Amino acid sequence: MNIQAIIIIVLFAAAIFYIGRMMYKSLTAKKGCGGNCKCGVDFSGVDAPKARK
Repeated sequence: MNIQAIIIIVLFAAAIFYIGRMMYKSLTAKKGCGGNCKCGVDFSGVDAPKARK
């Protein structure tokens, strides 16, 4: 095997790993606010507005 084939195989494996990791992260359960927010704000003391009748 020549060096070009080895480089192509390594790049292909890295791309498959990257795509697999992105899919795994998107399918796993999320913690906290339910998204990718990194705000770290505690909303436990905030009351929701009451609905009008």
